[in-house]
Order: sequence, then structure tokens, then C-alpha cells
Amino acid sequence: MTEPGETNLVAVALPPAEAVGALWRSWDAGEAVMPLDPRAPGPEVERVVAALRPTHVLDRDGRSPVRGGVPAPDGTAAVVATSGTTGRPKGVVLSASGLQASAAGVSEALGSPPGHRWLCCLPLHHVAGLAVVGRSWVAGVTPAVHPRFDPDAVGAAARDEPVPLVSIVPIMLRRLLDAGVALHRFHRILVGGAALPPELAERAAAAQAPVVTTYGLTETWGGIVHDGHPLRGVEVRLGTSDEILVRAPMTMTGYRDASGGTPDAFTADGWLATGDVGRCGSDGRLHVVDRLRDLVITGGVSVAPSEVEAVLAAHPGVADVCVAGAPDPEWGERVVAYVVPCDPGVPPTLEDLQAFARSRLSGPKLPREVALLETVPRTPGGKPLRRMLGTATAPLSDPGVGGET
Repeated sequence: MTEPGETNLVAVALPPAEAVGALWRSWDAGEAVMPLDPRAPGPEVERVVAALRPTHVLDRDGRSPVRGGVPAPDGTAAVVATSGTTGRPKGVVLSASGLQASAAGVSEALGSPPGHRWLCCLPLHHVAGLAVVGRSWVAGVTPAVHPRFDPDAVGAAARDEPVPLVSIVPIMLRRLLDAGVALHRFHRILVGGAALPPELAERAAAAQAPVVTTYGLTETWGGIVHDGHPLRGVEVRLGTSDEILVRAPMTMTGYRDASGGTPDAFTADGWLATGDVGRCGSDGRLHVVDRLRDLVITGGVSVAPSEVEAVLAAHPGVADVCVAGAPDPEWGERVVAYVVPCDPGVPPTLEDLQAFARSRLSGPKLPREVALLETVPRTPGGKPLRRMLGTATAPLSDPGVGGET
């Protein structure tokens, strides 16, 4: 039962095509939504629901109230679950007014009329996919929704429908180019979630793909900087250590609960601290240099090392483990497990660890490489020193290319 000033928060765990209608109906009713990964293992979903306490869960079995669920403030459009840097699920609270501002700013920046249709081939439980659905809802134009990313299906959307707008991550762009998709048929192709490698940008330009690089966060309804230029209403400046600070109507209202760190996310004068390092080029564009945080961003998906470590540490062959990212030409970064084996003569293999973790972690969070260590470098307080992990031995097996974007 909601009180004045509150609204239901509906966790939606449905395949993309069904989820879009459910999201739109909730928004039409003034409710907030929390999309969940319909393919995630049960324990992972349970952790998110227990931590963020939606009022209802909507899945294939119908809509059910959640005991102890907490309503969202009026004006909330979405709560997006993210692990942040701690591995503990937290919810980014995004407003309906922020969605409206995002839709207007993106439409203006792309030079696209409100009637232009979006192709959605990104997961809806990530902000980039949810934002595509949200912008379409604002415009009143039903998006073309794919159940998963498939280069042939994207090619058909460009060729047969056609759908003029699409949002993807760099690895998707690479696969579309490899498949020979006629990307020039799109009006605009937004590419975000990770840095666009120069060689990939050159390939896209040669294919006459109208790529727009984007920068943003879950906390900003996704991309708020296009090709280095902030959208209308977005302010960007560099703070201490050249950390990128933003102030915009799209910015989150906070995290779902106090433990999410809402006060620490903002400066005293109201700027969102992104945790990313940037610089301003001579052309006035913002260039994202690096991250201050330990998140591994693989295929556009943010992975918290501590969450992966907690699962792998329970493997009977693992005495200690630390997880970090390594550069990957296809995924941007890959998840690497640095393992101290219980028996150095019979260490766990990459396949062993993936099989062990698969029931508790979704695909992008699984390790793609394993390296052996004699000991994990740590501070006196026990925190891992990830920057010192480059001394690890060679991987036990070649990095896999599995998982899903």
C-alpha cells in the first residue's frame, strides 16, 4: 500500500519483447520499474530483490507483491540495479523528469525527429537498453526489440524495416562490421559503455557507419556526452585528479538506500563525481582517459571484482583469489582471476572455475582468464593491491570469448 508521495516499484523479470510492454504499462500508470536480467541465476536475482526491496515482482508467473517491499518516491521512473565497486547490489534511482530530459537532449543531438524509431538489442536491465525503451515511450514510438544481439537481425533491421537509430557497445560494432552489415543505412549508431578503439573507429568510418561515441553512467540515464560534447542542459568539469564531474537534469536522485553512498556521490555544490578521469582537448571535447574505480567493463557490462572473488573463493581448489581487468581487443577488458591454488601441482583450470561459478554469476561476470600466484598482494588491512597483479604468471589457458553482452 503506497502513501501520498509514493509509487509502486515493479521489478520486471521478463524477456525483452514482453518486458517492453510491461515497462510502458507501468510508466503509463505512474509506477517506477526495476528491470531484472531474466537469464540471471536464481540466487543472483534473489540478492537484488532482497537488497532493493521492490513492492512487486512481475515475471512469467504474473505480478506478485513482495513482502517488506518499499515504495519509490513519486516522480521516480526507474531503479537500475548495479553492483558498483562493492559487489553489493544497490539501486540507482532515476527520475521521470530525467528521462524526459535525456530523450529531448539525445533527439536534439542526433538531429532526429521524435518519430524516428529505435532498435533495441541491448539488455533492458542495463541503463543503455532501458534508456532506448524510455526514449521510445516519451516519443510514443514502439521500438524494434530483439531478444538478444544478433548481427544478422540487426542487418535485417537496417535493410528491411529500416530502423534509423540503434545503441550498441564496441564489441557489437566490431561484430557488425565483421558480418558486413550495411551500417550506413542507419541514421545514427550510438556507441558507448567502453572506449572505442581507434582501429575500430577507422573501420567504422571506412564503412560509412554514422557512429556517435557516447559517455555517461547508470547514474545519468546513460550517455550525456556525444562525441565529446555535452547534451543540452549538461554541465561537465574536471575536479581533483581530473575526475569528471557532471551536473545535469538526467542525474540520479540518489541510491535506493543510505548504504548506497548517495552523499559521497556528489560534491558539496551538487556535482556528480563519476569516478572517471578525463581531459579537455584543444577542440573543447571531453576525452575519457581512465577510471578511478576498480570496475571491470567488459563488452559494456560493469563487473565488480569483489562479487566475482566471493564466488571463486568458495571453490575447493582456491586458497586465495583476486579479480581484475586486463585489456582485451574484442571486449575492451576481460575478467581475470588471479588464483593462489590450494595445490600448486593441480591448480583449478579456467573451465573448472567457469563451471563452478556459472550457477551464481551471469555470463559477463565469469572469468575469461586465470593466472597463478604464490600470494595475492594486499595492504596491511587486507585490501587487494590490484595494480600489482601484473607480476602474475602466464594464463593457464587461452582467454575465452564466451559470455553475452
